[in-house]
Amino acid sequence: MATIKVKQVRSAIGRTKNQKRTLEALGFRKLHQVVEHEDNPTIQGMIRTVSHLVEVQK
Repeated sequence: MATIKVKQVRSAIGRTKNQKRTLEALGFRKLHQVVEHEDNPTIQGMIRTVSHLVEVQK
């Protein structure tokens, strides 16, 4: 299966608890950090939840 790289480009400060928890679940700890995940519907939904805070790199 394909993998996708996701980069956090905006801060989680002032965001809802759900958005902060989603960023943590994706594995983000710092701004501008890049994490790699398998491309599946669960990860796609998490990315959609915080799409305004992250950037998908292929």
